[in-house]
Amino acid sequence: MGLSLATAEKWVERWELQQQRYAVDREDRFTVIADVVEHITARRTDRPLVVDLGCGPGSLAARLARRLPHADIVAADQDPLLLELARTHHADAARYVDTVIGEDGWMRALALDRPLDAAVSTTALHYLHPTTLRRVYRELAALLRPGGVLVNGDHLPQNDAVLAEVAGCVGRRRAERQRALAQEDWASWWTAAAEDPELADLLAERRERQPATGTDSAARLSLSDHIRLLRQAGFGRAGAVWQYGDSCVVVAIR
Repeated sequence: MGLSLATAEKWVERWELQQQRYAVDREDRFTVIADVVEHITARRTDRPLVVDLGCGPGSLAARLARRLPHADIVAADQDPLLLELARTHHADAARYVDTVIGEDGWMRALALDRPLDAAVSTTALHYLHPTTLRRVYRELAALLRPGGVLVNGDHLPQNDAVLAEVAGCVGRRRAERQRALAQEDWASWWTAAAEDPELADLLAERRERQPATGTDSAARLSLSDHIRLLRQAGFGRAGAVWQYGDSCVVVAIR
């Protein structure tokens, strides 16, 4: 079921372009996440251990690997096509794991050999039901070493309805200005991928696994809701360190 490097490169490049339509200042957000992980692990004398949750085709894992070449990165996702793109195009960036975040046994599947220094994610955890998200936050807090961090980049609205509307407007205007660079969107990317015979087996496996167990119901949780859940899960400190509109990077310190 392996892919050729040329095929993986093509589809990852197209993925990167279409994602610019949805993640406001996506590259800046990646940079901030890497900044936080680098800061937290700067004094480590051994190899830091980082988990990327919902890694997709390896976008964040690859950037972290370039910034932190001495780190061990484990990247997890449930999508067989995106994982294969990551394994092929970003083979050296991480150890990739096929698991459903939040399901029973998902953390055992990561096969971690020591406490985590950092867990990172971007536009993935909002798919989890709030009850599942609460449990995942608690499980991650237990896996992180004291002083370790969870760094989550996602679209998280304000708790106040009026502020949420304003922040959403700011983000949408910014995204509209960026969309000139992205001729493809989410739906057209998957439609085009379905026409590539080299991806046929992976797409068939993907269809067999759907519907996914998670939903986007947690996307309605506000930034303050996430901070509250993180504190309840055992994180001593939690808050946003970067924000543009409703696009945020939230840091929670164990």
